[in-house]
Amino acid sequence: MDVIVIGGGIAGVATAYQLRAAGHRVCVVERHATVAQGASYGHSGVVLPTPLDVWFGPTFLRNGRHSSGGVICKTGVTGQARAFVKRLASLHGSEAFAARYALLRPLIESAQAALDDVEGRFQLEYEQREGLLYLVRGNDEWSLNQAALELLRRFETPHHVLTPHECVAAEHTIPADPPFAGAVRFDQARIANCPLFVKQLKQTLDTLGGVQFETGRTVSAIRVENQRAAVELAPRPDEAGKRRDVEVISADAVVVAAGAQTPKLLAPLGLKLPVYPVRVHTLNAPVAHEECVPNTTLVDAARRIVVTRTNHRLRIAGGAVLQRTKQLEQALPEALTEEALALLGEASRDWAPGAARISAALAWEGMKLLSADGLPAVGNTGHPRLYVNAGHGPAGWALALGSARLIAAQVSGTAPDLPADTIEALAPARS
Repeated sequence: MDVIVIGGGIAGVATAYQLRAAGHRVCVVERHATVAQGASYGHSGVVLPTPLDVWFGPTFLRNGRHSSGGVICKTGVTGQARAFVKRLASLHGSEAFAARYALLRPLIESAQAALDDVEGRFQLEYEQREGLLYLVRGNDEWSLNQAALELLRRFETPHHVLTPHECVAAEHTIPADPPFAGAVRFDQARIANCPLFVKQLKQTLDTLGGVQFETGRTVSAIRVENQRAAVELAPRPDEAGKRRDVEVISADAVVVAAGAQTPKLLAPLGLKLPVYPVRVHTLNAPVAHEECVPNTTLVDAARRIVVTRTNHRLRIAGGAVLQRTKQLEQALPEALTEEALALLGEASRDWAPGAARISAALAWEGMKLLSADGLPAVGNTGHPRLYVNAGHGPAGWALALGSARLIAAQVSGTAPDLPADTIEALAPARS
């Protein structure tokens, strides 16, 4: 079959890879000049999520305050934003949290298998390493994280619960004062350079053949019919400055993996995804003092801020901002940007003081899609020729690889490697 994939981030390129592996011909349409220039570019690097850093559950957006829930809520959110927050609040209980993570767990396992397969086949090197340390600030937060710890035990995930003393002994850069509640260490959890992985996977596809990349092209509309599907490409100036007519590319199926642009592309078709966009931020700061740089990746568990070493820089990612729908097309007000970046700088100073020159940091801002139930929107939309791979959130970029395997199986008409209840829970058309 001929398949069009809209989006050249981790979700789109992973989908193209899995479709090609299943024997399909693929065209990837990306609006930027190259791949991994959107949300994939600013990713924290956490490869797969644990129950401690998924963007849902008892510790997420607690009381609507960034100090305890990881998101800066702009006051006066209305409409879809308010409905999203209410839905999150209704699912904060530990039982609902456990049920949803149990549905997500098979996708995590599938994603790990897909990543292992790609690494084994092509020997990719994308700055991957092991070791994550989740830091818990207060006893109230520690209490709320008990549901996550129970899930780690239930799924036999290797981890170590550390007292503050053990934590400071294991990671010398963490200050003992002010006091904190403790930490959870994952020696086998992985961190890696997401945009580098995407670019290497694209290079692999270029070598293998069977996948065409149309970069610098914007999809203006999607057409779906019983027998065929197509996308309209917005005209772009030619060399003489004239505008060309709308170009139409046809295929047997279309997969929308366009990140935060996905809901906008699907809306004219009457499809509404169970997701909402949040703005996220990243600071890439030069290393100030080598002896202050943590040996492992640090995660502020409640605020969902990741601090990790990338070559000669420290990357601090998080600082999510929730806004009203009509404000999403506008630039973020300077005050909110400063608040989000200040939150990142504060996390760096709290957990790795002296490690980064925050004043010289380069800032990045982008959009990520979150779902209130914590699960991405993946699979067939209800129309036999239209699929979605989106909404994986800021934690766990490799989830997109497991989602891509599901889509490739559905397009091919073969049995997916996920249980039926997980496939149903991931469905883009779910309520």
